[in-house]
Amino acid sequence: MKDKDWRSYLINIPTSPRKMSRTNNKLSFPLTKLNVLFLFCMSLKEDIKNLTKRAKIASHHLATLTEFEKNKCLFAMADAIDENANDIMFENSKDITTGNEMGLSKPLLDRLLLNKERINSMSAGLREVASLPDPVGKVLEERTRPNGLLLKKVSAPIGVIVIIYESRPNVTADAAGLCFKSGNVTILRGGKEAIHSNLKIAEIMVNSAKNVLPEFPIDSIQVVKTTDRTAIPELLSKIDHVDLCIPRGGENLIRAVAECSRVPVIKHYKGICHVYIDGEADQSMAEEIAFNSKTHRPGVCNAAETLLIDKLAANIILPSLCKKFSLAGVELRGDETTNNILSGSGIETRLASDSDWDEEYLDMILSIKIVDGIKEAIEHINNHGSGHTETIITRNPESARKFQTEVDSSTIFWNASTRFTDGGQFGMGAEIGISTDKIGARGPMGLEELTTYKWLGEANGLIRE
Repeated sequence: MKDKDWRSYLINIPTSPRKMSRTNNKLSFPLTKLNVLFLFCMSLKEDIKNLTKRAKIASHHLATLTEFEKNKCLFAMADAIDENANDIMFENSKDITTGNEMGLSKPLLDRLLLNKERINSMSAGLREVASLPDPVGKVLEERTRPNGLLLKKVSAPIGVIVIIYESRPNVTADAAGLCFKSGNVTILRGGKEAIHSNLKIAEIMVNSAKNVLPEFPIDSIQVVKTTDRTAIPELLSKIDHVDLCIPRGGENLIRAVAECSRVPVIKHYKGICHVYIDGEADQSMAEEIAFNSKTHRPGVCNAAETLLIDKLAANIILPSLCKKFSLAGVELRGDETTNNILSGSGIETRLASDSDWDEEYLDMILSIKIVDGIKEAIEHINNHGSGHTETIITRNPESARKFQTEVDSSTIFWNASTRFTDGGQFGMGAEIGISTDKIGARGPMGLEELTTYKWLGEANGLIRE
C-alpha cells in the first residue's frame, strides 16, 4: 500500500485467542500474509466508503452552484491545464514508461500519450463545455391538470457518477468537466498505466476551481488513488452513494464492470464500425472516407473495422483502395471474392475467418466483404455490428435513407467518416462516452445525457378526494 502503512491497521483487530496478546492494553497479533491481506481489504473498504460518502455530500453542494459559478470554474480549469502543460507531460512520461513495461501495443500507447496538442484539446474542450447552455433546471414539459395542479418536468443532475476507463488520460478532464457542468460529482478510476497523468490533471482542475470559487466542493472531482482492481467492485457496491457508472475501454473491462456493478451502468461493449460503399458511390469520395475511417486513429472505438463493398463497384474501387491501405500498413482480411479480385495485384491479403466479422481490432487491421447490394450490407451490419457507428457512401438519396432507417446503430452517417462519432464533433464540447444502449442515452453522451429529471408540483391548498 502506498497511501497508508498497513501496520497502522494492526491495532485492536481480533484474530484467534491463541495468537492475541496484550501490549500497553492493546491487542496485537503476528503479521501473517493472511492477516495483511485481511487488513488491506478492510482498509480498501473504508477508503472507498469514505470517498463515496464525501462524493455524495459534495453532490448536494454542487447542485447549489449557479451557471455563472460553474462556468467560472471551468474556464479557470482550462487556463490552469494550459499553464501546467509541462507538468502534465512530465507525469505522462512516467505513464508512458509504465505502458512500455506493460507491453502495451502502439495504438494503446498512442491513446496514453499526452502532447501539447492533446493538452490544448483538453483545455479547449473545457472552454467549449463552459460556453454551452446549462442543462440543469430546464423545463422539459409543463401541464396543468383539471383540478388546478401545475406540473413541471425539470432537468436535474444525476448525482454521483463513477467513470472507469483505460489508457486515455484526456478522459479525466473531459469527464470531470462534463459532469461538473451538468451538476454531477465525478469519481474517476483510470488504469494503472495512466495513474500519474490522471492524478495531476484532477489536482490541477480542483485547485484552479477552488482558487476562483472558495465554495467549490473539492470532493466533486476525485480520482481513486489505488490501482488495485478490487477497488472497482467495492466502488460499485455503494448504492447509497453512487448513482451511475460509465465504463470506457475494451469489451472485457466493460463486461466485467457491468457484471459486478450494483449501480446502473451505461455501456458499449464493442465498436465494430462499418463502411459500406454502395454501387452508386463516387470512387474518389469512397476511397477517401474508407481510408480515413480506418487509419485516422485505428485504436479508438469509432474507427472502421469492416469494409463492405457492393459487387457492382468492387472491381473498380477495391484494387486502388486496397493499395492505399497496404501502403499505409493495414493488414487486409478479405472474403473469398475480395481475395479473387486482388489476386495477382501484388496486394497481400489473407482469407477472413468467421470470427473476423465480429472482431474489434483497434489496430491497423481491416476485414473486407463483397456484398450483393444494400440489402445484404444491412443484414451483415445488423448481424455482426455492435450498434456503434456505420456509414454509407452513395450518390443515391433513396439508398442512403434506406440504410439509415434499417441499420440498427446509435449513429449512421451518409458520405462521412465513422470518425465523426465524437462529442466534440457533435458540438457537445466533449463526451463522457458513447452508449450503444437503447434505454436512456444512446450515441455520444454530452451534457443533456448526463441529466435526469424531477417533477415539480404547484397548487393552492389542493387535496385529493
